[in-house]
Amino acid sequence: MLKEPVEAALFDMDGLLLDTEALYMQAMQAAARTLKRDMSLAFCHSMIGIPGKECNRMIAELYGEGFSIDEFRGHFSTHIRELLDERIPVKPGAIELLDFLETRGVPCAVATSAGRTTALHHLGRAGLLGRFQAVATRDDVTHAKPAPDVYLEAARRLGVAPERCLAFEDSNVGLTAAHAAGTMAFFVPDIVQPLPEVRTKCVRVLDDLHEARRLLEAAL
Repeated sequence: MLKEPVEAALFDMDGLLLDTEALYMQAMQAAARTLKRDMSLAFCHSMIGIPGKECNRMIAELYGEGFSIDEFRGHFSTHIRELLDERIPVKPGAIELLDFLETRGVPCAVATSAGRTTALHHLGRAGLLGRFQAVATRDDVTHAKPAPDVYLEAARRLGVAPERCLAFEDSNVGLTAAHAAGTMAFFVPDIVQPLPEVRTKCVRVLDDLHEARRLLEAAL
């Protein structure tokens, strides 16, 4: 099943390690309502895995002339801060998978489309930051997902060849990036399912991170 010896594991953050995608969508829809606009769930889903600057462009194009993306972002920041101040939920199976990889001596890194400040804050608040030997963010690379840069940077920081890294993703954009980097990539759906063309790039589509741990226990 695994093409190469496993020397490291790379993880997306939002929707994969942290159960935050639904909270982001809730905050975006609330921000839109504050400005007397509607934002469909389908449109929210289209932004999963997309870096913030590109999301801003998509939102501005959706609402057209006269819409202030800065005003929208201000309301979004207020709403998401209120939601995340309560808690930053960890996805089921994440702790158990990280525990297992630690027992096997497999170093781990995060490869996220979030900015560095956000990534460090969220991982810290969730109690996960100390579990990773490296964190690569959109601020550390020239090209964001679906380009492979952030996965290549995460592997570089661990000192491991990408093809000897497992990668875990929950979005089509992210899986495309992980595959392009040459990793052994697994899709763990959160809100969206893998597109047919993305499914062909996966080692396997998994139900959750518990299944990932069980699979690796048998393989490593």
